[in-house]
Amino acid sequence: MVSMGAGPAVAADVVPDVGPAGTSLMHGDLASTDSTPHAGPGPGARLLGSSVPGGVCAATFIGSDGMPVSLCTAYVGVNPPAVMVPTVKLFDPATAAPIASIELPKGGLLGGVYGYLDSRDRVVVADGRGTIDKVAHRRTADGRWELFVDERIDLAAHLPAGDAVTSVAPDYDGGIWFVTTHGLVGVVGADGRVASSHLPEGETLTNGLSVRPGGVSVLTSRALYEMRVGDGGTPSVVWRAPYTAGEVRKPGQLGPGSGTTPTYFGPGGDGWVAIVDDAVRPELIVYRSDDGSEVCRMPAFENSGQGTENSPMAWGNSLVIPSTYGFVYPPQAVPGPSDPPQATFVGGMTRIDVGDDGCRRVWESADRMASLPRLSRGDGLIHALTYGPVADGVGSAAPIQQIGPVYYTAVDFTTGERRAYQQVGDAPVDEPLQLTGTIGPDGSLWQATFGRMLKIGR
Repeated sequence: MVSMGAGPAVAADVVPDVGPAGTSLMHGDLASTDSTPHAGPGPGARLLGSSVPGGVCAATFIGSDGMPVSLCTAYVGVNPPAVMVPTVKLFDPATAAPIASIELPKGGLLGGVYGYLDSRDRVVVADGRGTIDKVAHRRTADGRWELFVDERIDLAAHLPAGDAVTSVAPDYDGGIWFVTTHGLVGVVGADGRVASSHLPEGETLTNGLSVRPGGVSVLTSRALYEMRVGDGGTPSVVWRAPYTAGEVRKPGQLGPGSGTTPTYFGPGGDGWVAIVDDAVRPELIVYRSDDGSEVCRMPAFENSGQGTENSPMAWGNSLVIPSTYGFVYPPQAVPGPSDPPQATFVGGMTRIDVGDDGCRRVWESADRMASLPRLSRGDGLIHALTYGPVADGVGSAAPIQQIGPVYYTAVDFTTGERRAYQQVGDAPVDEPLQLTGTIGPDGSLWQATFGRMLKIGR
């Protein structure tokens, strides 16, 4: 770990420009805990509605008006799918039918980039032109719904040729942070001024940003950075911690290096920050957010697959980590073959508790999480789409054209025991693709699959 100095303090009463709690960010909140205050479907869950949105929807948000809106990638064909342009889609809150859409220029990741919903129910996302778009929705004079770009922030002059924004997130000082695939970190200040700095050459970024008062966590293919706004509004490094990183992509991950978005948690809600590294047997590493000193580390998994593309879920001083090793992504989502070329997706998920005296494994389950799970602080359950046992052939070392049942599953945070298990679809149409679900205030889980948008409730 290398310390780079501190930045200015941030007023504790500054509120970031985000929408309703639990439904406005891809990883649940700015700290990326992948948790929500809303209780989910749980036992007795059933499919309340579904639709074919004509694209793969990487993240779904629900605004203060109750309208679900998603970041999606339109496609044509299924063998293989031909990816088209990113779109923002608006859905009927009762039926899950798409009711409006707007196309954006292609971004840096499948599904566009990591975006969020602001306090005016606008989807904030960067497009392929180097522009941050704020996409709003409204009813027209004839009663139809429409999506439109309400505001644009032009970043093109600040981006190197051939680079693309992969994540945007608001901070606690009225600004918007962004990172690019090739290591540029920038911030649009509250006054509209854009400032940026470049991380070391060769370090790439494919994960989201995590934000706390006075700090932003950035994870590259080689190191974890704690950053702040420094002199002149320029992003500056507070500390840097390199981690074990492979040179090639593991099966079940989207690229070389760690697949986790950093997770703030622990004392004060953000006193620690956690990642899973990219070692042959990956380790969970927990750092102190202020100075980068190590709190603890331990093997992330025992019996689960040895790798993950998912951010650790957090609640209090506890982390829950799903394994994605061996998961099969569409060819458009990855930069070429993995090493080894394929592996059985055995799945698995584990809870690890963290204290000043070290890390301790509490449980490890065999559930094969096939979507990015959401931890509910409202009901104490972890909600996701899953495959059945490996023997069913779904999600093993098979191509994307898999055939088999897909289940809604809820796992007890305290014990790791399964509390709900209900079939809601069939692959390949409902292949979950490790996409992100959102639990609304009414307890419904909005979860996209390869071919559908599902509304699961009771």
